[in-house]
Amino acid sequence: MTARFRPLIFLFIAAVLSACASSPTSTLGELPRTPQASTQQLLQEAESSDAAKAAQLRLSAADLSMQQNDETQARQILEQVDIEQLMPAQQMFAKTLEAELALAADNPQRALQALQHPAFERLAELPVEQQLRTQLARAEAYEANDQPMDAARERTFIAPLLSGNAAEQNHEKIWSLVSSMTVEQLQPTTDPDLAGWVSLAATVKQAGTLEQQQRAIDSWLQLNPHHPAANRLPEPLVKLRELADKPLSHVALLLPMEGQLASVARALRDGFLAAHLEAGQNLKIELFDSTRFPSIDEFYRQASAAGVELVIGPLDKETVRQLADREQLPITTLALNYSDANQKVPPQLFQFGLAAEDEAREVAQRAWADGHRSAVALTPRGEWGNRVFQAFRQQWQELGGTVAAAEALAEPIELANQIADLLQIRSSGDSQPTRRQDIDFLFLAATPQQAQQVRPTLIFQYAADLPVYATSHLHAATDNRTQYLDLEGIRFTETPWLLDPQLPLRQEIESKWPQARGSLGRLYAMGADAYQLATRLNQLLALPDTELEGLSGTLSITPAQRVQRRLPWAEFHDGAVQPLPDTSN
Repeated sequence: MTARFRPLIFLFIAAVLSACASSPTSTLGELPRTPQASTQQLLQEAESSDAAKAAQLRLSAADLSMQQNDETQARQILEQVDIEQLMPAQQMFAKTLEAELALAADNPQRALQALQHPAFERLAELPVEQQLRTQLARAEAYEANDQPMDAARERTFIAPLLSGNAAEQNHEKIWSLVSSMTVEQLQPTTDPDLAGWVSLAATVKQAGTLEQQQRAIDSWLQLNPHHPAANRLPEPLVKLRELADKPLSHVALLLPMEGQLASVARALRDGFLAAHLEAGQNLKIELFDSTRFPSIDEFYRQASAAGVELVIGPLDKETVRQLADREQLPITTLALNYSDANQKVPPQLFQFGLAAEDEAREVAQRAWADGHRSAVALTPRGEWGNRVFQAFRQQWQELGGTVAAAEALAEPIELANQIADLLQIRSSGDSQPTRRQDIDFLFLAATPQQAQQVRPTLIFQYAADLPVYATSHLHAATDNRTQYLDLEGIRFTETPWLLDPQLPLRQEIESKWPQARGSLGRLYAMGADAYQLATRLNQLLALPDTELEGLSGTLSITPAQRVQRRLPWAEFHDGAVQPLPDTSN
């Protein structure tokens, strides 16, 4: 640095230190202000300053880097700050900055730890802007750490201090947090505003139909006329009341009644219509054959002219991808397939299907709940098998598990050697061969014919004790005792439809369409669930943790508007399918 610039920079630095310094009568100190000097100038001056001034300068430099979106540099500088040299106000500033950086690094536990510094006992003495900054960081940390009640408490506390867009966003966020909790989690609290939010969420959740939810909201408003949520009802609840005032009246089924998907479409259609008859609702359903339209736009033109309010379909994946690429759709649409996982979709598009990825994630959760921690995997070759394996691996690793090895399923003649390699079967002299001991279970996605080879091969390869967890694809639903004996002991996910022959709608459908007794029953179940979803999409959006007890699984909706299934479990035992108890609670 040239000498002629040093006086000017010294003035900048002096201004920073003056802002940081406490008054002689204060033990709190003052907060850093945005400096006129650059980050490098602050750091250079810190090198030649005493310990207290150096800590203040580095703190200002770290905050300046954060303002410039250079989180890496901010983190590195903050680590050099000697917090013991700072006054309490500056310590709170530093720890808030540390929490923000921890949140940016997806480490909410470290953020919460930073916000527990003893200096925060004096947080109320700071200017309102800094109090808000700290408490918003704390709220975000609680939310990211899966503590929604604590996050809602923080946001309720700061709500009176906010105005404009910030107040509106905070208001909606409080509702999002309380509505994401189960009724059991919505425990009473002594804070009157938070107690009002909690009671509103519990009241709405305990109501079933749209009409019941509307009455529940009206009742709550009468009891809590001065609550912030009564002054401005959260947007999702406004939409719920609008839906109750104007129920769904006209639905279009868009399905391919000719071609390769025609048999699938018929099962979905018949399941949908059977559920409609069972519900007895006054709803017009119009069937459109997607194979007869030159384009999806032509269908939407006709459907709009006919007054259709909701579309169920399309079924083929390519058309769903095309819809997902659009900015807007003319009619709210529940597609019966999924677009690519990372596609951003228009707000009018919802997606529902029998996704194998849901089942793969279920396997990971069940195996973890059963105490397993290390897995090997056998999944089919190709794009489908890759998607299933990636879904399993991602969920398994998020839980904390490890995947020791994975293979693509080979032809039966090669399977024995493949499993031997996967399990590292070793033989030493005259002793019985042994398998690797660093794995707890095998994840399997396979057809019934492929799966029938796996268990006997494990026995042959001295690995009969290795648990096997599988997706539903190995279950042919034929009640073939000989086939099921080859699958002995394998645990698998399955739709409620195929695990409970006493379901009234299943019995009704099977009396008309006997083919619904086998694996095709999953499609009838999906069609029936599409009907359930048709009238409750906006309820699912308004109450994020709402679940529908469907025939294809327990249904919920993700923020990306994809319907997700949670399935029950069963095990092949003595040539039959035996349901297993739920471990999700």
